[in-house]
Amino acid sequence: MQKFPMTAEGLARLEEELRHLKGEERPAIIAAIAEARAHGDLSENAEYHAARERQSFIEGRIGELESVIPSVEVVDVSKFSGDEVRFGARVTILDEETEKEQTYRIVGQHEADMKTHSISLTSPLARALMNKKVGQTVEVPAPGGARSVEITKVSFT
Repeated sequence: MQKFPMTAEGLARLEEELRHLKGEERPAIIAAIAEARAHGDLSENAEYHAARERQSFIEGRIGELESVIPSVEVVDVSKFSGDEVRFGARVTILDEETEKEQTYRIVGQHEADMKTHSISLTSPLARALMNKKVGQTVEVPAPGGARSVEITKVSFT
């Protein structure tokens, strides 16, 4: 069985999502399907088809979470320190072309979320940064061509 590295916070979010889907979303969609069925002809019932589509999504996500959660290997990043980029690190980089600074957290693939600047361990940026230290310049593959970034800070908090 393949193990997926994940932070404790990431695992807690997945477990909460699974609980929410099973305990709230699933019963609500079952009720919505039953109500839509009561409206009669299912072939032209848009509410019914939308509810069935939503049910399909929910059941698929439940299945995905139920297969991922047992395979999670929680990594305690609070025990890490230093200036070398590793799993769980918050890395601040400076784009040498634009002079723009960004901070990213390197996390497992199932908890990556660009809205929170959490990038997957398997992303091109994270792979380029891994095992590098503060002050190093790294070439990062990008769609418009490789970009040079300098690692300005690494923390594990």
